[in-house]
Amino acid sequence: MKKFFEEFKAFALRGNVMDMAVGILIGGAFSGIVTSLTDNFITPILNFITGQATYGMKDIAGFGSNFLAAVLNFLIMAFILFCIMRGINKLMAMGKKEEIADPATKVCPFCKSEIAVDAVRCPHCTSQLTE
Repeated sequence: MKKFFEEFKAFALRGNVMDMAVGILIGGAFSGIVTSLTDNFITPILNFITGQATYGMKDIAGFGSNFLAAVLNFLIMAFILFCIMRGINKLMAMGKKEEIADPATKVCPFCKSEIAVDAVRCPHCTSQLTE
C-alpha cells in the first residue's frame, strides 16, 4: 500500500499534471472575465444600438462594477495558484541535492584563455602546461 501512495504522489506532483491542473483552474477563472465582459459591456451596447433596451446611469455603473469583480476574482485565483505552486516547487526541491559538477575547463596560466581541463598544451598560445 505504501508503494501505491508513493507512485500516486509521483504521478500527481509531476510537472505536466500540475501544469494541466493550473491551466484548467486559470481557464475557469478567465471564463468568468469573458462572461462578465459580454454580459456587462457587449450585450448592453448591442441592445442600446438596436433599441431593444434603454439604460440609465445606475445601470451603467453596475456594469463596470460586475466586470471589475470578475477581474478581481481572476487575480485572486491566479495569486493563490501562484503561491500553491511556489510551495509545491519548494517542497519538491527540498528532497533533491544539488550535485556540483567537475569543471570542464580551466584557464591557461600564460594567456588566460579558457582551455579543456585535461589539456597538456594550450591551443591558443601553445605553452606547455604543468598543472
